[in-house]
Amino acid sequence: MRIVNRAHWPWFVFVLFATLVAIWLYVGNFSPQSLPSTLRLPDALVQKPVEFRNVGGTPLGLIFGMIALSIFVFAALLGVRKKIVLWRIGIWYRNSLAHHHAAKRHASFHRHTGLTRKRVIFSLGILILLVFSKYFYLASMSSYYTFFLIEKFSLSVRDAQLHLFIFLAAIAAGTFLGGPVGDRIGRKAVIWVSILGVAPFALALPYANLFWCAVLSAVVGLILASAFSAILVYSQELVPGKVGTMSGLFFGLAFGLGGIGSALLGAMADRHGIPFVFHVCSYLPLIGLLTALLPNLGTPRRGASTAATA
Repeated sequence: MRIVNRAHWPWFVFVLFATLVAIWLYVGNFSPQSLPSTLRLPDALVQKPVEFRNVGGTPLGLIFGMIALSIFVFAALLGVRKKIVLWRIGIWYRNSLAHHHAAKRHASFHRHTGLTRKRVIFSLGILILLVFSKYFYLASMSSYYTFFLIEKFSLSVRDAQLHLFIFLAAIAAGTFLGGPVGDRIGRKAVIWVSILGVAPFALALPYANLFWCAVLSAVVGLILASAFSAILVYSQELVPGKVGTMSGLFFGLAFGLGGIGSALLGAMADRHGIPFVFHVCSYLPLIGLLTALLPNLGTPRRGASTAATA
């Protein structure tokens, strides 16, 4: 083991030199006769006697104070020079740790889903299109269904509102039932049935009579509303660890697309009429065919619980 570290030599030499200078100044001021003539202080460094007390200290005291301060400042600078190496090691360790955490999250992501990043982004795009079809169709029904009934069947506002109530009540029931059904048969199956399953009823609605309009609207609302909970949970399973991000994204899309849909469909109704809007919107559930492109994310929970019980 080395007793003397080479890194300490500059500090040792500086302290030794500063100490010798301080001793030379002290002896030169208080005992100049003990110094050889060649080592005596110049007149500028000799302290002159004063008749009053100097508040800031004597010049010699200030010189000694500056020497002592310089010793500690020099030692601190040496310490900083040594810490530069540790600072670089700290930066390297921070970057290495961040890379390790990123790799761990990446491995965890692939372990949970087994999907590549491009595949996940593609699947999210399909889910966004499904939300678009669902909420544009809901906007057409909730905003213009009463006008459609009044124009086609000459209903009163009261009777048209009752038919709208049937549709909205079916939406509430479908939203409640979508979660438990998704737990039993799987999210993707619910999305299949909820979006594409309403296509025959939606296509028949503009051509039905008043009684079947009430029946078909209730079926469409019940089935279509169950899609959102399945889409939301499916997106959270698709991107594990991002529950808040996925919830905010799809809730924002739900409200945003509903408002945009109402405005666009209103402009279309002003130009082409209410029946034309319903004929166009009846084809929106066919976008549910894109569900076939979604990946399968595990087995339904019911099958898992049955296997566990067995």
